[in-house]
Amino acid sequence: MTFSIRMALKLACASAAIIGATSSSAVAGSGGSIIDEVRLGVVTSIQSNQNGIAGEGMVLFDPFHSETAHGFWEKLTHPRVHVGAEIGSRHLNDEAYAGFTWTVNMTDKIFAEAGFGGVVHDGATHDSNDGGPSLGCKVLFREYAGLGYRFTQHWNVMGQVEHASNAGLCDPNDGMTRAAVMIGYKF
Repeated sequence: MTFSIRMALKLACASAAIIGATSSSAVAGSGGSIIDEVRLGVVTSIQSNQNGIAGEGMVLFDPFHSETAHGFWEKLTHPRVHVGAEIGSRHLNDEAYAGFTWTVNMTDKIFAEAGFGGVVHDGATHDSNDGGPSLGCKVLFREYAGLGYRFTQHWNVMGQVEHASNAGLCDPNDGMTRAAVMIGYKF
């Protein structure tokens, strides 16, 4: 990966950490919080052709007011918007991603989540020199599913599985499948 892309990804993760450390009043606009939630965590590949760990940072925005949506169809049309990055060790690709997130409360404490969007990565598109996946394209589709637990109204933890691939639009299409544990702070 070039120095400028790696630096941009590191700055994105550092920004997410700084925002998460600030109080909600520091990011509140006149209509409430600009940022709905900040998450930080660790991720690792669950494929045999990639290893190592990565730090992950994700920021969620709620421009469609998902918490006020009722019923299945209204919830479906009111997702949160997410942006994030994963900065990996030498044998785990770095990536930056964005997309939509849907959260379903199972109980007051337990929630399930699914997300869909796109990702740009620094992995090999063809014949990887380090034995990692050959991803075919630099831009991939990314989806994830997770299960979380709320400790308080602000703090939560979530386990998630994520997958990125080109959906057969490029050749080859090894894809990347990872598992993560994320700590979240909801404003």
